[in-house]
Amino acid sequence: MNMESAKRELIEWIMTIKDDSIIERIKMLKEAQHKTDWWDEITDEEKASIEKGLEDVKMGRIIPHEEVKKEYGKWI
Repeated sequence: MNMESAKRELIEWIMTIKDDSIIERIKMLKEAQHKTDWWDEITDEEKASIEKGLEDVKMGRIIPHEEVKKEYGKWI
């Protein structure tokens, strides 16, 4: 089946749908094709920084939030 006949078949099928939830899902799919992932829009430096932070967490190089609040709370 070529692409044009597949499109026609989908159009014909869509015209027979009576379930609103299916139409809503098709609309969401249509809208999603225009959205880009935020990861694709940030710089390489930002990506590297995030990846470093995730590696720090994985290796246990973190300071608990409560400790940070105690240390810096007086300036916030």
